[in-house]
Amino acid sequence: MLLAADIGGTNARLALFDADGRTPLVVETYSTAASDGVPALVEEFLSAQRARVTAACVAVAATVSKGRADGINLPWAVDERELARALHLPTVALVNDLAANARGITELEPYDLLPLNAGSPAASGNRAVVSAGTGLGEAALVWSGDRFEVVAGEGGHTDFAPRNETEIELLRYLIDEYGHVSYERVCSGLGLVNVYRFLRDSGVRSGWYRSEPQPPSPAAIVAEAKADPLCLSAKALELFASIYGARAGNVALSFMATGGVYLGGGIAPKIADTLAAGAFMRAFTDKGRFSTLLARIPVFLVLNDQAALLGAAAIAAEQPAAYPLPKVVSL
Repeated sequence: MLLAADIGGTNARLALFDADGRTPLVVETYSTAASDGVPALVEEFLSAQRARVTAACVAVAATVSKGRADGINLPWAVDERELARALHLPTVALVNDLAANARGITELEPYDLLPLNAGSPAASGNRAVVSAGTGLGEAALVWSGDRFEVVAGEGGHTDFAPRNETEIELLRYLIDEYGHVSYERVCSGLGLVNVYRFLRDSGVRSGWYRSEPQPPSPAAIVAEAKADPLCLSAKALELFASIYGARAGNVALSFMATGGVYLGGGIAPKIADTLAAGAFMRAFTDKGRFSTLLARIPVFLVLNDQAALLGAAAIAAEQPAAYPLPKVVSL
């Protein structure tokens, strides 16, 4: 039995898989902020399931280096040696959550994906994953000649590059607050709120301003935008989608992702209509001399919210088992 965990900035999901890593037997969700760390989560989960695992992979929303993860979106550090001791295993695979998400792309079925751009996919072309959620995660699947290898990065923390006067004003607005403005500041759950605040506060001139004690949550902005397509929240969501498309196009060029770009994370499925309305793809392909190339790259919205768990399970299945199954001997 395999343990797969996807520890995000908001939620932590743990699952048990059978030995092939393809079938989740049970999945539980916990609050990341309310927990005392991954070892405690693992022990609570396995105790409730009365399960013994032979291999495990824990994916975290953090940079992983030398078996340790310290993430700005996590309330505590994670150490794979502590996890191994908690699980009574010789080793545990500790990976970046986008690495697991990217690995999980190879496990998805066609019905798990919503095409935003059909394009002309190259069978062995590199693939990229851009996931907006609590933060902005990015990774790639690079073709090595006989298989796809996962490359995780921290591209969400690169400098936000505005493309027009509105986005230049957005950058100036956020510089006053943050100093350095990364793409995560404008293309994540917090980013959507930042875009909303910018439009609200600059709306004194345009008529969008409204007095409120604090800005609404990302979920509330999305709900209001769906209820009224002419409201401030709808304008914020449209600008957010355009920035998301521009960043996804940048990632596609960086990795030459001719095999496709996949939009993961928790936000994309909730705003599928907005992403499909046109602003996303216009920004995605608006790359000057490379616009034609970008138009040929397929773009998919990942509907299966267990992609990272599937990827973690696949990685766990590749680990040496602590309790090998007996060999079958033919008589």
